[in-house]
Amino acid sequence: MQPDQSRRLFLQFLAASPLFAALPAAARPELARPESLDQALNINHLKLLAQQNLDLDAYHFIVGGSDDMATTEENEAAFSRIKIRPRRLVDVAEIDTSVRLFGREYGSPILLAPAGDQQRIHPDGELVTASAAAANGHLMIASMMSNYAIEEITAVAPDTWFQLYPAANREFMTFLVERAERAGCETLVLTVDGPTRGNHEAERWFRRQNKENRDKTAARRRVRLGNWEGYDGRKGIGDPSFSWDDVKWLRSTTSMNLVLKGIVTREDAKLCRRAGVDGVIVSNHGGRQEGNGRATADVLPEVADVLGSRMPVLMDGGIRRGADAYKAIASGADAVCVGRPYLWGLGAAGEPGASLALKILQTEFVRTMQFAGTTDLGAIRSKSIYRGSSFTG
Repeated sequence: MQPDQSRRLFLQFLAASPLFAALPAAARPELARPESLDQALNINHLKLLAQQNLDLDAYHFIVGGSDDMATTEENEAAFSRIKIRPRRLVDVAEIDTSVRLFGREYGSPILLAPAGDQQRIHPDGELVTASAAAANGHLMIASMMSNYAIEEITAVAPDTWFQLYPAANREFMTFLVERAERAGCETLVLTVDGPTRGNHEAERWFRRQNKENRDKTAARRRVRLGNWEGYDGRKGIGDPSFSWDDVKWLRSTTSMNLVLKGIVTREDAKLCRRAGVDGVIVSNHGGRQEGNGRATADVLPEVADVLGSRMPVLMDGGIRRGADAYKAIASGADAVCVGRPYLWGLGAAGEPGASLALKILQTEFVRTMQFAGTTDLGAIRSKSIYRGSSFTG
């Protein structure tokens, strides 16, 4: 055995040893540095592997947020303030994690949030992600900004939903909606949290300082956007004039279920009911758009209080453990969406990495249900948790 290898194994053993906990700088699981996928035990390990494997441009594409990252960081921090109330002597030998959304049953309430341009992370991009989702029984939401077209994605994962951004050209939006319908999508997810582009200071600084990265970015402007192919009119995303009247227009153009992604207040939740919306995703875009500093885990209850009995309420933002998904469901969500976790898996090792991310979260979620004494999603209620020092169940 080479000296370097021997030293590495010794350090790995030392970090895992309970004796190390007695040292002044106590060992913590997050300090472990996995060197291969088979050593990854949690989502943070996959993040570390992705960081080692990807160039700075691709890695920053995953982790970047707006302003000073306050919203991104708060999304994660909020879950640490929510505590789970375990129940004892409950038969938890059989756990049912299935969830019903719009008449269809899915094996897990953990969904894949839409993320575009995944070929920046892995050459096979969304096709790898779709394969991992289908193989592990998770629903995927495909982005309109995906490199592969929606019909290519649904060929791998037939139950996929389609995400859409507002566009100034309504004919372009109609083209995309009709394309998704032909591909077999039954649910349309309209992202409504971007009246303007977020202040991505870190991204701007990085590109300004690194000429090689600027050249790479210029070349990437020519990457494929599969869903845009075949349309000869004016393309593009973003429309600061998009309003509730436009939501009603979109509702009238399709028979797909319409879900609004980005609802974070009770006021807008009430307007969703008037606009004929079929569901919502409580989301702040993972902190990538606005720096309001409000975590989705904190705002979820006020939206669920208005809509929970009327339509599906999903949420995303900051989920890094299966226990976080449990806390979100106890706070009023019917299901949750994850983005960065599976992208880190994708960047770490392609399809095996994305699959491992989903398996880790699902295994942790089941374990949490067992410790909490809840055998199905219907048993996860507000009384299953408390926030801060107060119990509201």
